[in-house]
Amino acid sequence: MTRHVKIGEAKTHLSALLAEVEAGEDLVICRGTTPVAHVTRIARESEHAKLSATLRRERAKQRAVTTSEILSWRHEGHAR
Repeated sequence: MTRHVKIGEAKTHLSALLAEVEAGEDLVICRGTTPVAHVTRIARESEHAKLSATLRRERAKQRAVTTSEILSWRHEGHAR
């Protein structure tokens, strides 16, 4: 979930807001009602490695796509 806060609130409660970001919440800092910054948690290197490994395993389960299949998709959904 994304939380919107004004600059003054962000300055006053920065430590608490950063703890929420570390817990996974996104934060948008606004000047009035205009968003000026988007704060998100930086993923750890181990999280990237785990996700990459999962994606590689799932991709390995898929069969290869042939050129003729790709060409047949080119106009899929178009009126001929």
